Amino acid sequence: MRALATTLPFAFEAPHAPLFTPANESYGEVTVGGIATACLSRDGLAQMMLLDCLEARNNPDRQPKLVFATNGHAIALAAQDEAFRFTLGQADIIHADGQAAVFASRLLTTTPIPERSATTDFIHDASKIAAEHGLRFFLLGATEEANAEAARKLEEMHPGLQIVGRRHGYFSPCEEDELCDEINLTLPDVIWVGLSVPLEYEFAVRNKTRLRAGWLVTCGGCYNFITGAYKRAPEWMQAIGMEWLFRLAREPKRLFWRYAVTNPIAIFLLLTRTSAHGASR
Repeated sequence: MRALATTLPFAFEAPHAPLFTPANESYGEVTVGGIATACLSRDGLAQMMLLDCLEARNNPDRQPKLVFATNGHAIALAAQDEAFRFTLGQADIIHADGQAAVFASRLLTTTPIPERSATTDFIHDASKIAAEHGLRFFLLGATEEANAEAARKLEEMHPGLQIVGRRHGYFSPCEEDELCDEINLTLPDVIWVGLSVPLEYEFAVRNKTRLRAGWLVTCGGCYNFITGAYKRAPEWMQAIGMEWLFRLAREPKRLFWRYAVTNPIAIFLLLTRTSAHGASR
């Protein structure tokens, strides 16, 4: 992970201006914590994926739309790290992975985000609609064992789902040309990239012009949740935006400093940099 800066960036001088607006088209959005975030339900996000992927099939030179997620970690990192802020700003769609973003939009805007679209949930929404309509998935990231087991479980849970290719996430930058060729040969509609933050965002931006698909979606540690290696918080903790506390209790050594640094920054940004920016795009 990139080291966070010790001072707040110039972007804080304008409390209601977004840090950036990602570059794409027609969907409602609000600025949450300084990030222009899609006002889409999980079902709405899945339907957009289906339409975009079916449309992309008619264009052999298509480049995937970049679909990124925002949560407290990403909000804080975007405010502190100019390079990450630029990378995140290349997204075509940014959806609300964290419940706190939904709460802030409800409290401080007139067009709130309908619900949280946690990637760990959305991958199942996407798999269901993909199985129904014949969309093809490629899974990139995690260890070989986790990647293989996630693919097996998704196909088991969603009969008819086509996972046409998969690969673990341990490769060097000099292998990326060959990797992109390997992915393209499988003719995927959706490429899932789980390489952790910020590596997965950087990979997506760096390789957008090389890859051919409808969507390229960052998914963090999603494969480990699918396999059961990582446990989700109880639903009541998810509903009140305290899933981070459950994860901290389970992995204090790995997550203590991350949350200690990012949570206060994210809370400040959510309270001061949330507004009804842009009714639609």
